[in-house]
Amino acid sequence: MGTPSTHQLREMSVTRLRSLLLLFSLCASLGSAQQYTIKFATVAPEGSTWMNVMREYDAAVRKESNGRLGFRIYGANIQGDEKTVLRKIRVGQIQAGGFTGVGMGEIAPKVRILDSPFLARTYAEIDFLYETFDAEFQQAFEEGGYVLLGWAEVGFVHVFTNTLIQKPEDLRKMKIWTWEGDPVAEAAFGALGINPIPLSITDVLTSLQTGLVDAFYTSPLAAVALQWFTRVKYIVEAPLADASGAVLISKKYYDQLPNDLQEILLRNGKKYMTKLTHMSRDENKNALEVLKRHGLQMIKVKEQDLTEYIRAGARARRSLVGKLYSEEFLNRVERSLTEFKNNHRASK
Repeated sequence: MGTPSTHQLREMSVTRLRSLLLLFSLCASLGSAQQYTIKFATVAPEGSTWMNVMREYDAAVRKESNGRLGFRIYGANIQGDEKTVLRKIRVGQIQAGGFTGVGMGEIAPKVRILDSPFLARTYAEIDFLYETFDAEFQQAFEEGGYVLLGWAEVGFVHVFTNTLIQKPEDLRKMKIWTWEGDPVAEAAFGALGINPIPLSITDVLTSLQTGLVDAFYTSPLAAVALQWFTRVKYIVEAPLADASGAVLISKKYYDQLPNDLQEILLRNGKKYMTKLTHMSRDENKNALEVLKRHGLQMIKVKEQDLTEYIRAGARARRSLVGKLYSEEFLNRVERSLTEFKNNHRASK
């Protein structure tokens, strides 16, 4: 073979340059199309409204991001209870979760004000609290290492029991379950002179079956979904509290996402969690009717007894000052809610 001519060398150089440019182009395309999978865990059972809406959220995010971002969803306690999920997020095994107040309180204790017994007693009052203190709660989550993707209210919580309750003293005779390590529930029952039985949420059904507990508190929808209602006869009509809920993601993981994916995640999170809250409210009403049809009887609360419960709720909130939140914050919440109630009454 002869020595390549100058023309041949030029052609070879151009070919190599084109190959390099093509390679760089492919690498850039691969980089921009990097895929992110958010491992998400919840205690909600498969087939529940929670899971169905989360799958809608996932589908919307995948579509808008052209497949660059999506969730891998683990329901029904597959990843453990909420505190276990938080531990797994801290070590990077999963990145996000759906939490009730118990889980949220581990991250941002002041958020537990939302679960206070007999504080907000209508949907209008609940919505007011979320809207008024949203920015403050978001900041608390971020300081705890998480980003709020959306509020997902669990709903009004009722006491379910096997025994007819005719007066507050009757509650003290029951073996009522409380979520293990939940300071708000402990304070609420403590203010009423009740010694509850603390257990993990995963142990409640078995404990009802064995008689270890004979009463519990949850939303009507959760009572149906978890099948707890099959072990009790009565529901206290007056809600104990409104149970908060949210979808949170590790801030460390969130900060690694490209800006456009962060925007897609947040916007759709707010949209679908708002949808979930509205659906949960409707389905809790429907679940209450289902429970009645299954033979559960509603226990009406006398006005004087309700007054006692409301006072106990106020004592419980005060007992948590310095543990979950400051006195200044509690005063601000109570004052804001009182003003809202007064204005709401005046406008009628």
